[in-house]
Amino acid sequence: MAGFFAKLKEGLTKTRQNFVEKVEEVFTGRKKIDEELYEELEEVLIRSDVGVNTSFELVERLRKEVKQRKISDPNELTAVLQELISELLGEKSSITFAKQGPSIILVVGVNGVGKTTTIGKLANWLKQDGKRVLLAAGDTFRAAAIDQLEVWGERAGVEIIKQREGADPAAVAYDAVQAAKSRSVDVVIVDTAGRLHNKVNLMEELRKVKRVMEREIPGAPHEVLLVLDATTGQNALQQAKLFQEVAGVTGIVLTKLDGTAKGGVVLGIQGETRIPVKWIGIGEGMEDLRPFDPEDFAAALFGKNDEGERF
Repeated sequence: MAGFFAKLKEGLTKTRQNFVEKVEEVFTGRKKIDEELYEELEEVLIRSDVGVNTSFELVERLRKEVKQRKISDPNELTAVLQELISELLGEKSSITFAKQGPSIILVVGVNGVGKTTTIGKLANWLKQDGKRVLLAAGDTFRAAAIDQLEVWGERAGVEIIKQREGADPAAVAYDAVQAAKSRSVDVVIVDTAGRLHNKVNLMEELRKVKRVMEREIPGAPHEVLLVLDATTGQNALQQAKLFQEVAGVTGIVLTKLDGTAKGGVVLGIQGETRIPVKWIGIGEGMEDLRPFDPEDFAAALFGKNDEGERF
């Protein structure tokens, strides 16, 4: 895990330069904490993809802490802001599994965010954890999506249920659930189409898939994971809001955090939607998708080690 923390810290370098270093510039060299400081901080947060509402919330919470703790030195504010960011990100949140029978994970997201890749890596993680995993190729609108999922299934060493291109996604979900029951599968991961040009169609399609699964396994799907691409910044936040409305998202997987300056969007997503970020991707490798640890993320973002010292 120490290796992953180092990789996370390295992956967040551009976000750190775009976010933390600019925040520190606001605090450094000032003699007092005044209104100008708060205004500059809010501006930096907004420019760092944190989002308007979350930036305002963080600044207001900082004001409150400064007053309560009677802080007068601006140089103490970076540590306080890190605390507030850790609080905003919340507790570590893991995947919800069924109490008995197969657990169903529905994966949603627009095309191009790394959805299929994420499913493959998640399947690999769960398999390494001793679970028997089955994939369902529910994005039947693109032949490439079915083929790509098949490749990832082979890489992860898990089986896949698929039908021809253009088939009814709900029929694929039904087949996958039946196969899971007969093969004593622990987890079924269902891919879905990522077309956003028609919100009503998308909503109906997801509802139908959910209905079919719920009928076969009460409580399914047990998890609806939304895959977002961190490099898209505020677009990712808009997608989170839309899918929260149409799909009942229970957790977020944030991909491509390595090499982007827009990692501040994690805070915006959490602040605006309150949907927990459950997994993050920081590289191309099979092992580069990991459960999200808010405390580790805040420490890596601010470039601190476990003892709170600067790297």
